[in-house]
Amino acid sequence: MRLYSRSQVTIIALASVLVGILLAIGTGVLPLHGANVEQCKQTAQTDPASTGAAETWTSPVQASDLNRDANLYLIDSLAGFTQDERENIDVYERFNNGVVNITTETVAINWFLEPVPQAGGSGSGSIIDTRGYILTNHHVIKDAFKVFINLADGSRFEGKVIGSDPENDLAVLKFDPPRGVALTIIPFGDSSNLRVGQKVLAIGNPFGLERTLTRGIVSGLGRPVQQDARTIIRDMIQTDASINPGNSGGPLLNSRGELIGINTMIYSPSGGSVGVGFAVPIATAKRVVPDLITHGMVMRGWVDAEYVQLFPALVEYMKESGNPTPVEKGLLVSVVRKGTNTDRAGIRGGTKPVRYYRSVFNVGGDILVSVDGMEVSSIADMYSALEDNKPGDTVAIEFFRGSRRIKGEILLSDRTEYMDGR
Repeated sequence: MRLYSRSQVTIIALASVLVGILLAIGTGVLPLHGANVEQCKQTAQTDPASTGAAETWTSPVQASDLNRDANLYLIDSLAGFTQDERENIDVYERFNNGVVNITTETVAINWFLEPVPQAGGSGSGSIIDTRGYILTNHHVIKDAFKVFINLADGSRFEGKVIGSDPENDLAVLKFDPPRGVALTIIPFGDSSNLRVGQKVLAIGNPFGLERTLTRGIVSGLGRPVQQDARTIIRDMIQTDASINPGNSGGPLLNSRGELIGINTMIYSPSGGSVGVGFAVPIATAKRVVPDLITHGMVMRGWVDAEYVQLFPALVEYMKESGNPTPVEKGLLVSVVRKGTNTDRAGIRGGTKPVRYYRSVFNVGGDILVSVDGMEVSSIADMYSALEDNKPGDTVAIEFFRGSRRIKGEILLSDRTEYMDGR
């Protein structure tokens, strides 16, 4: 037995009277007005997430259609959906057209050593600008020879990669929308105030099934995820919303339909969704997208030196040679070139060359242990510590010289210029 509140009983009674009147009239075009419309209008004025709901509900309805579907329509609209379901439906209907399916072509070499195009990967993306800019993952378009953007209406456009950031697994694409075509934009939200337990929605193209909606909650925050030997993506959003192959690059939305993350990867021993997915927070995207559009890459600062990560055999060697290291984790500074920012900051490189298998490096230099307030024990840590710093920023550093721990500051150089000059 279904229970109704007093207000629901009153509304249903009024609705029954309305249906009787409409059935008696039977002809003409009638605009649908009533309590739901006013409620939608009021909500749209106070809650940006409901913008567009009033227009949906106030569309004119043919009397003949209304006569045929009146009972079903009223039941569904008044008692068929929970508040949670209405939020899900509203977000999907307003923003699913802003999610694109991205497919790529790559180039392979055949038996005759000729380049041959072949199908690449696929993923999802969010339209973030009316000019056709799309935000997605770097790994979706990695090694792509051609990129194709597939819109909700079935139209397909060739796009181009504007910029890519492997360290945050983000990329910006662009296509040229036809004149007069209004694109649905996914609005940016705020990921700085997320809470574990908050509802989230993911829209994407898992396994090629376009614009699929899944829902879940934020199940963890601030997750560092190791992407490769040199890269750790910091502050990832963990969610139990189902994310599968093809969802990569698609939006993770809050209940207002705002973009709070870019779905990036899953943890799965089986290869399918097991309820542990990760998204790059929108705060990171807001920071890197301008650089991607302007420069095609993210401009980052660097501490210029050649480093060797401390490892047990090296620590043991230093101890046996009479120069024990004060710590077992850190970055041993092997080489400091004259005129670099490390040289100006007074950091010293090693003076005694040693060989470890095929590697040759210098020992006896300073040991870097902290950069910009983050402990560093590997090159991946260094990348992570400076990921959000620009050339010209000044950051705090800490290093050991012998047994003495020294604190200082350093003016960051351009990492790209340093790497190109190596």
